[in-house]
Amino acid sequence: MIDVIVAGGGPTGMMLAAELRLHGVHVVVLEREPEPPPFVRSMGLHVRSIEIMDQRGLLDRFLAHGRRHPLAGFFAGIEAPAPERLDTAHGYVLGIPQTITDRLLAEHAAAVGADIRRGAELTGLSQDGDGVTVELADGARLRARYLAGCDGGRSTVRRLLGIGFPGEPARVETLLGEVRVTASPETVAEVVAEVRRTQKRFGLGPLGDGVYRVVVPAAGVAEDRTAPTTLDEVRQQLQEVAGTDFGVHSPRWLSRFGDATRLAERYRDGRVFLAGDAAHVHPPTGGQGLNLGVQDAFNLGWKLAATVRGWAPDGLLDTYQSERHPVAADVLNNTRAQMELMSTEPGPQAVRRLLAELIGFEEVNRHLIEKITALNVRYDFGPGHDLLGRRLRDVRLKHGRLYELTRGGRGLLLDQTGRLDVTGWTDRVDHVVDVSEELDVPAVLLRPDGHVAWAGDDRADLAEHLSRWFGAAN
Repeated sequence: MIDVIVAGGGPTGMMLAAELRLHGVHVVVLEREPEPPPFVRSMGLHVRSIEIMDQRGLLDRFLAHGRRHPLAGFFAGIEAPAPERLDTAHGYVLGIPQTITDRLLAEHAAAVGADIRRGAELTGLSQDGDGVTVELADGARLRARYLAGCDGGRSTVRRLLGIGFPGEPARVETLLGEVRVTASPETVAEVVAEVRRTQKRFGLGPLGDGVYRVVVPAAGVAEDRTAPTTLDEVRQQLQEVAGTDFGVHSPRWLSRFGDATRLAERYRDGRVFLAGDAAHVHPPTGGQGLNLGVQDAFNLGWKLAATVRGWAPDGLLDTYQSERHPVAADVLNNTRAQMELMSTEPGPQAVRRLLAELIGFEEVNRHLIEKITALNVRYDFGPGHDLLGRRLRDVRLKHGRLYELTRGGRGLLLDQTGRLDVTGWTDRVDHVVDVSEELDVPAVLLRPDGHVAWAGDDRADLAEHLSRWFGAAN
């Protein structure tokens, strides 16, 4: 029997597979498409995702293919300087096409031993008290202890489970693609600057070698979402919005996306879980979608692995929904707000001008950027230290830095006193005695996802929290 089947080989599925493999879990990834898609829907990683890559030793690979940009203008495209005093060692956005992110995460998952099967479409599933049986389009059957549906907004897994996906259908659509143009770079830049004064859902940006990424509002919502986007549609909408089609030709690819906003009623059904777009869809404003899915996987992976390995405390798997569902609800809320602020109607434009004034206040600017970048996420672990439930930034230690100690995906007790221990949990938790001028607390216990599970110096209290998150002592 397979330990975990992951349905969907996008960034969420590959991140989850890799997290499970860190703990020796047997993982099979089923991806319907025989080849990775060429579409570049996401163009970057936000701070929390950058931290995650650093925590797993992957960041250098991403930095080699990306470009760092200031953390500014990400809330509905309202211009503002990068906020000060962000609680991170990575105060930037990493511009990197999703095609490269997909490839790097797939390479990572394969390198740590995930069994990745492309051209394998899940068409049916059933579950009982011991596992999940999966049916494939070619008639094959697979059996696993658990199944994770990371198969996108039109998730087959979610549909087969009958999990509700309430929300709002798309009201507007946007065309996008990569094309060549005959217009001069100077003309393109001049027209784009003028149009974007009022239409924030428009853009034409150079990718190099004469190719441009085009983004333009569609004429309406397509009745058939599976129908391919045509170059004539793009030309027509460019004329409508910008007064010129820039001589677009020779498209590499064309696509469309809508502003549908939906959140799964539950993230778990017995032995089956939902993550990424299978659990939530929302407008791409702020560039949060891919990041939200990767962070889902980072939360679920160690918990599912702990259950498979047999040391998970009671209720640990249930914390996946209780922690991640509210985070997604907040993202849906802020993307709804951003879409309203990007409307060209007088009312939303008036609210936009008002918010632009408010963003001039440092605290407002920082609050909104922390929301977009997921730095504000704090899971409810109950009363305790202010750090409790928050992820801990990469603090500098006397003998290195924190994230270098988290590569194995285990728990970590960072002990500045040298008087504590993790006896009974050494197979799950590392004990590091070191000091940091940036950490004003005697010791912190980190979960494998980097969130603070305990802070203090009381031995009995530490033991209680070790049991809560890492199960019974040996």
